[in-house]
Amino acid sequence: MTTTNTAANNAHYVALLGTLSVIPWTSDPADGQRNAPFLLAYSLGDGREGPEAGAEAMRTVLSDIGLLPGGDLIDAAQAPHLPIKLLVEAGRAVLTMPYLNAQCPVPPEWERDAREFGQVYFLVATLPWAEGVPGRPVAEDQLRAFAGNEEMLTSAAHCLLPVRGLRG
Repeated sequence: MTTTNTAANNAHYVALLGTLSVIPWTSDPADGQRNAPFLLAYSLGDGREGPEAGAEAMRTVLSDIGLLPGGDLIDAAQAPHLPIKLLVEAGRAVLTMPYLNAQCPVPPEWERDAREFGQVYFLVATLPWAEGVPGRPVAEDQLRAFAGNEEMLTSAAHCLLPVRGLRG
């Protein structure tokens, strides 16, 4: 049995999810060697029915688009059905997926690593993160605490996204 994503369902999920945002970061190089950069998508938990309903809506949305929260890492380059695209250009990451279209500025080292590795490690948190308010600076220790939280990591969807650019 299949279901159709109707406009009414979309509006319902959008209201439950609340404010969605993305934040980029890179890891410290191990032995001078760089790693693929990270991109984290999350909800503030400010949806219509509160953080728990938003977390459940996020799990449902992720499952609907082919990402299993708490599941294995998916390589989007090997999963053409996955409706997620990432464009990296001119100091910006542009993420396009159902329920979330976002642009965020990225530091030069993030963009360089994304181009060098050709992919970005993308996490979608099902747990809300109220401190990660768009437009406000996030301290490194705040990001580290959330991104390294075991519950967040084990309940999130994990995906490698190929990096696309305007020039191909």
